[in-house]
Amino acid sequence: MQISVSLESPDSGLKSQGPVVVGWLLDQKESTIIFDAPTRVRSVDVNRTHAKSASRCPAVINMESRYFEVKCPYDIQLQFTRDENGKAQLKNLMGNDTPVRPKKLWDLIHLVGESEWRHKDQPTIQLNLPYIFISDEPVYMSQVAPFMHYAAQPMPGTIFGGRFPINVWPRRLLWAFEWHDISKPLILKRGEPLFYVTFETTPQERAVQVVEAQVTPELRQYLDMISGAVNYVNQTFGLFKAAEERRPAKLVSPVASSAHRGT
Repeated sequence: MQISVSLESPDSGLKSQGPVVVGWLLDQKESTIIFDAPTRVRSVDVNRTHAKSASRCPAVINMESRYFEVKCPYDIQLQFTRDENGKAQLKNLMGNDTPVRPKKLWDLIHLVGESEWRHKDQPTIQLNLPYIFISDEPVYMSQVAPFMHYAAQPMPGTIFGGRFPINVWPRRLLWAFEWHDISKPLILKRGEPLFYVTFETTPQERAVQVVEAQVTPELRQYLDMISGAVNYVNQTFGLFKAAEERRPAKLVSPVASSAHRGT
């Protein structure tokens, strides 16, 4: 007797629809030229001559193709200190050589209040960013550390990751950092990978195409509706159903030039 079991996703018909389209946009009007488009992580300068090289492994290639990197837009060097009263604060180590004006720097960087730190001796800081990712299909996005890039000077801590559905809850991204070794400075360099994003699709094997999207009036209204909800409730995931009921039929409208910018 021979028994066979076949498993098939109920959404397997989605394969024929091609890749899942994910839109990215910048939620600000000024100085957008300093922000690079997200790009697919690729090992471009590696040995591919040997058939058994890891760079030719299908599993490695498939994994890399599903991560997109967002580059750091600023040169920033910070040190964590305390004032004479013991209050936590940040010091700009670049002084007059900083390319970011001091007033702008402290608009970008936020030191989280000590009562909100996960560990009492590990400060948390946040870097404000204008990136938003959206989708018209069920897609969960995860924001993770750039673990496939080698850093000659390792960071003195770890970044906070996050996972949420960008078809229901699109929002501006933060770069959140937990400072483990406060004796060492935090150095961010423009052009280096700041974080990765990856996308979970249905079915899982569908490819992902990331394109630049327009801020349509419908999208603007939807973003404004959910923006800042975290300031008023503790568990924003509980609002997903209410948001989905008010969601416009279409969020992603690629810009005209995105045909060659999509990755």
